[in-house]
Amino acid sequence: MSQTEQDRIFNELVVASIVLIMLMIEAPDLRVAEEFRAYLSGLKERIPKAHVDRLRALGVESKHRRDWEKLIAMRYEQYARDRHDVRAAAMQIESSEKDLGFDGLSKIQMLVPVQTVAIDCHHHICRGKTEGRDDLFKLTLRSLSRFYVESRVQLEGGRITPVTRARVAWKRMLRRMRKGK
Repeated sequence: MSQTEQDRIFNELVVASIVLIMLMIEAPDLRVAEEFRAYLSGLKERIPKAHVDRLRALGVESKHRRDWEKLIAMRYEQYARDRHDVRAAAMQIESSEKDLGFDGLSKIQMLVPVQTVAIDCHHHICRGKTEGRDDLFKLTLRSLSRFYVESRVQLEGGRITPVTRARVAWKRMLRRMRKGK
């Protein structure tokens, strides 16, 4: 793989993380005080500029910084639009397997930002040719999910302790064992 292609993929992963933070901050189910939402809204608007300012501090040329501004804006617009389709698809899948109650809807709502970003990021990395690249999607989703959960828990004022990590690992192992039967 050429260096240019490696750089393109790296850039897609970076912009995916930036947009994921932006989508998380505006999530309607984010458990933060109402007065904190206005602050988060302003923060969301400053995130792209902060990234571009960091690139300036690193000595990146202005034409490349403008490209980053455009890329972030373009991906944010696309991912924000696509999250509605992702939510609808998740609701359709979940409701086909069982009645979709409040807990099911809450889980779907919470996961919409990370699923949307993972799907769209995978599509961009693969240049639309995603067939047969399920392992890459799973890796992208797992990495973005870990980042999302840790960021969201901290934003909501929680902590992820070693005991919490162990409990999650234990539940994951049990779930895999049940699926294997």
